Amino acid sequence: HIQQRTMSNNLTMKSLSILTTLLLAAIQSHAFVSNNAPTFQHAIASKSRLSMSQSTSSSDIKKKTTLTDETKWRLRLLLNDVTTTKGKKLNGQLFVLEGNFIEEEGYEPPQGTFKELNRSDATSNDSKEEAGDAMTLKVSRSRWTLSEDPNDKKDGLWIWGLFKEPLYPFMLLQLETKELKIGSINKNNDDDGETQDSIPPLKLYAQITHIRNEEVGVELKPSNLNVRVLERVQLPGASVDLYEEEAIGSISFQPF
Repeated sequence: HIQQRTMSNNLTMKSLSILTTLLLAAIQSHAFVSNNAPTFQHAIASKSRLSMSQSTSSSDIKKKTTLTDETKWRLRLLLNDVTTTKGKKLNGQLFVLEGNFIEEEGYEPPQGTFKELNRSDATSNDSKEEAGDAMTLKVSRSRWTLSEDPNDKKDGLWIWGLFKEPLYPFMLLQLETKELKIGSINKNNDDDGETQDSIPPLKLYAQITHIRNEEVGVELKPSNLNVRVLERVQLPGASVDLYEEEAIGSISFQPF
């Protein structure tokens, strides 16, 4: 009888020891999870901080300027010594053009046209202020071509793999404008069409410094602006049309 009681007590002690060990293990495991695993609130806060960080970083990224329809450009043409159809001289007259440089695919070097924006598309406040102080020219034809440096002997050899591909440091720009009505020169303000003055169509040319900036994209520097003047030379039995370029002002570029 005494042996049976002793064996029963030993079994009870062993059971209590096992239960105590399991209980301690459970407590330690719970403490580890509590100290190391993020709670639901912590996960929400972390996700919120990540979203704010991504939003801030994306807002800091600015689109680079390009020679595509993704970038709008404002061209400011300051013209001097422009003669109207009635013989009036215009000096220091500011003209504004707004549009996109559109590249045509399949050409080397890169080239294309300048496409004007409608006034309704030029929605910036700066654009409206410009329109109040300047005349707006209309373009009938345009052409731009990126050009290599004619003074650099390496140019033209990159296509054979002998030198690094050129960065095209120049843009050659040609603009042909439409006739621009500028009002009557009649002091009596008559409505007679013969008194209506205008700026005749112009053929404008510029060689512009073209830079590819890794941070902002395309940069076009201010440049001198020339006009092509037609001179007809009479020869025995024939006439020859000669064109001369004369300085007429300056041109500058602003993306917006």
